[in-house]
Amino acid sequence: MARYLKTGITEDATAEADTQVRATVEVIIADIKARGDDAMRDWSAKFDNWNPADFRLSDADIESAYAELAPQVIEDIRFAQAQVRNFAQIQRDALKDVEVETLPGVVLGHRNIPVNSVGCYVPGGKYPLVASAHMSVVTAKVAGVKRIVSVAPPYQGKPNPAIVVAMHMAGADEIYCVGGVQAVAAMALGTETIASVDMIVGPGNAYVAEAKRQLFGKIGIDLLAGPTETLVIADDTVDGELCAADLLGQAEHGPNSPAVLLTNSETLARETMAEIERQLTILSTAPIAAKAWADYGQVIVADSYEEMVEIADQIASEHVQVMTRDPDYFLEHMTNYGALFLGERTNVSYGDKVIGTNHTLPTRGNARFTGGLWVGKFIKTCTYQRVLTDAASAMVGEYCSRLCAIEGFAGHKEQADIRVRRYAKEEAV
Repeated sequence: MARYLKTGITEDATAEADTQVRATVEVIIADIKARGDDAMRDWSAKFDNWNPADFRLSDADIESAYAELAPQVIEDIRFAQAQVRNFAQIQRDALKDVEVETLPGVVLGHRNIPVNSVGCYVPGGKYPLVASAHMSVVTAKVAGVKRIVSVAPPYQGKPNPAIVVAMHMAGADEIYCVGGVQAVAAMALGTETIASVDMIVGPGNAYVAEAKRQLFGKIGIDLLAGPTETLVIADDTVDGELCAADLLGQAEHGPNSPAVLLTNSETLARETMAEIERQLTILSTAPIAAKAWADYGQVIVADSYEEMVEIADQIASEHVQVMTRDPDYFLEHMTNYGALFLGERTNVSYGDKVIGTNHTLPTRGNARFTGGLWVGKFIKTCTYQRVLTDAASAMVGEYCSRLCAIEGFAGHKEQADIRVRRYAKEEAV
């Protein structure tokens, strides 16, 4: 039986905040729909104190961003994007068009078609999340998206140069410095200066996630990404210092970011809790990480690997760091997670920034039914059919006619019957 040495606040405690977010987002979306650019400008000025002559960055603006960065920074961005591009291409190559004759004279197939336009949201208000440009823009480019719009809020009063360079290097066709709900709504609904897109991807704060939720159906989305989550699964082969570093490394994302230790060693559990308190005295982002740990941190002690898998699948965490004698046991048995990080040599930060897998992942238990952003999210798998012979059309038509009759669809039945009459030269039964 699992023992909880530390628990976080309940879901009920966050319900009121969710209601407030929902109402705010509804107002902004309605305003963007009614007033377009003017509304986008007003909300940008209110929330970000940002009201430029033009939200779209010019070629000169982009060149200026490159000039602000050290060569090593540009090279690091290039390296990270190469890793993301390489893995995305491997995934794209795994998606095959098919065409097969399933019955004599009946040909079925599907084509993998990229969506025509995508809006990529890159968070950048609190932290300039450069890596989010790689994850969305590069992946969309590899998928074959024709038009890629990329947006990010201002950072410290201007476009963040590293984000701008990352967007440009990744292949964005249009780059705008605007953030929040106003950016998402503008891309989804279209304004005088931003033509609407077919799909919006990328992480963001609670308001951005809620905007995507409310606009879904008007546009497609990747997933609804909430606050960053991490689950560390560990046994006595590792120490509390490593576990604490991996928990706090994700807790610093925000004051509502869950960080959970799941272990079968109470000794490690208590060592990790003590080590977290020590590291919080020296971590520069401790004010945020400490709040997240206090309110959303959990420490769970299980009796066995089997119980750890059961609990981990119930949590369905965005990130799962596995540091055990046999990390592959969890790879083979776990079913609900955004991404796995197997062994102590890797960690969530590698996946977030550079190793090549995508960091836009399901949160709030959504890993039960979806994976994260990948090249396939930008692809529509669309089917088609051909019937090559009279005999095949008549044979399928006879079955179809009888099945339509069962359902009472007279018009559907006639679609089949007319072909049976023409191609079999006899009345359908």
